[in-house]
Amino acid sequence: MRKLRTSAKPKSRSSGKTPKKRKSSLAKKSSPLRKKPAADPALAGVRPPPPGRGKRGEKGYFGYLLRQAQAASRLTLERALANLGVTPPQFVVLTMLKAYPGLSGADLARVALLTPQTVGVIIRNLERARAIRKTPHPVHGRVLQWTLTRPRHGLALLEKCRRRVMALERRLAAGFSAKAQGTIRRWLSKIAADLQQDG
Repeated sequence: MRKLRTSAKPKSRSSGKTPKKRKSSLAKKSSPLRKKPAADPALAGVRPPPPGRGKRGEKGYFGYLLRQAQAASRLTLERALANLGVTPPQFVVLTMLKAYPGLSGADLARVALLTPQTVGVIIRNLERARAIRKTPHPVHGRVLQWTLTRPRHGLALLEKCRRRVMALERRLAAGFSAKAQGTIRRWLSKIAADLQQDG
């Protein structure tokens, strides 16, 4: 028993001393490397320009400018539809069902540019609000077709939304001639068609 106690003490002492020496030596060596970089006074006043200026204007990339315009128009649309209890994706689904009645959930996801999961949630909410109704496909019974309800619910809700959305459309088209508007529409449509082919 005495031998075990005497042999254990020096081991614990030696093992305890060694890390302390290593830590102190490492701290001394690494201390000069921890200096903070000097601040560049030239960067102190750098701020991004507002929309329409610099890289956020005519000097910007097409992709960024499209994204910027889409974000601004979506935010304006959200505010316009807010007190009707309709979101922009819900408005898109209602609009597509007015233009193409009988679309399935998968078809809606494609034309509304939304994921099937998102469309599933939208469909459930609109059906709960009695704005749309489902009917089985005449050939493929398992496929459900969706249409707007008439006349007081789906169609009436869409018309209320459209009145507000058309105010945004007029703002977007302001300052452009009919010919210029046609050129812009063709260009935007061409972008979607061309890039979809890459996928």
